Amino acid sequence: MKYYLDEDLSPKIAEILRRGGIDAVSAHEVGMLQASDLEQLEYAASNKRCMVTKNRNDFIRLTVQFFNENRPHFGILIISNSYPGDKFSLIADGLKKYAIKHKEGIPAYGIDFL
Repeated sequence: MKYYLDEDLSPKIAEILRRGGIDAVSAHEVGMLQASDLEQLEYAASNKRCMVTKNRNDFIRLTVQFFNENRPHFGILIISNSYPGDKFSLIADGLKKYAIKHKEGIPAYGIDFL
């Protein structure tokens, strides 16, 4: 499973994940800051990465749009607001466990919650 972290998540999370052997990049690291949600999801899809975000509503709507337009999509993993945004190691640990449990990734157009 390959992750693409939305800009609403710290790039430190991607760093922690990579140190743990998980393929992860952050919008901060690839020059996608201030890109629209649509552009973020297009970037994730073009790089065959699962989109990771705390922005539930917009990405659920975009998933439906991608499905209806038959555009490629490699899943959305939504980080619950119960994870404090400044607990980078806690979020990274949850993402690592998820990746280990779901080695095949999220099915196309799938949405799941951490």
